[in-house]
Amino acid sequence: MKEGMLPPGQRLAKGWPVSHYGPVPRFRPDRWNLQVFGATASGQTHSWTFDEVAIMPKITVHADLHCASGTSTTGHTFFGVPARTLLDLAPPAAGVSHVMAWAEYGYSANLRLSDFIADTTVMATHHDDEALTVEHGFPLRLVVPHLFGYKGPKWLRGIEYMTQDRRGFWEERGYHNIADPWAGQRHSYQEDGGP
Repeated sequence: MKEGMLPPGQRLAKGWPVSHYGPVPRFRPDRWNLQVFGATASGQTHSWTFDEVAIMPKITVHADLHCASGTSTTGHTFFGVPARTLLDLAPPAAGVSHVMAWAEYGYSANLRLSDFIADTTVMATHHDDEALTVEHGFPLRLVVPHLFGYKGPKWLRGIEYMTQDRRGFWEERGYHNIADPWAGQRHSYQEDGGP
């Protein structure tokens, strides 16, 4: 694909900078779960404990990450649960076109279903053969490498199936609804044919 290349307007950053909004949450394994809710085929909420997520099928994804602020980091290796696995475990209702990824403290990011189930979209538990650090999203981080980083929240807690799109945290604050770095989709004003 385009691994190792930088999208237009991006510059290479050293290391893997920590970037997030708000405080770093404390992980409490006895209270932690991952939920799928909203427009599920059964109409029910599905939930898994940390131990249950740990035994789900895993993949390795080699990816570059791009921040809408203009920095990129290259050569990452993520290990975790393919996001599309959730569709098998908790099938969506007919007509689901989008998901909202929910994280600690109510942070959210909306995605088209096709972006969520892409082969490289992973609910990561590890980075470069090490468990994720808390600052980088432990215990579970959604990684959507073909989109800008704000579409992949750290500290993932839930996936909401939606039959129509709804803006997430940064999208409500002026960031692009799709967020394709190769198309330079950083800001919402670009959605209506702007630069």
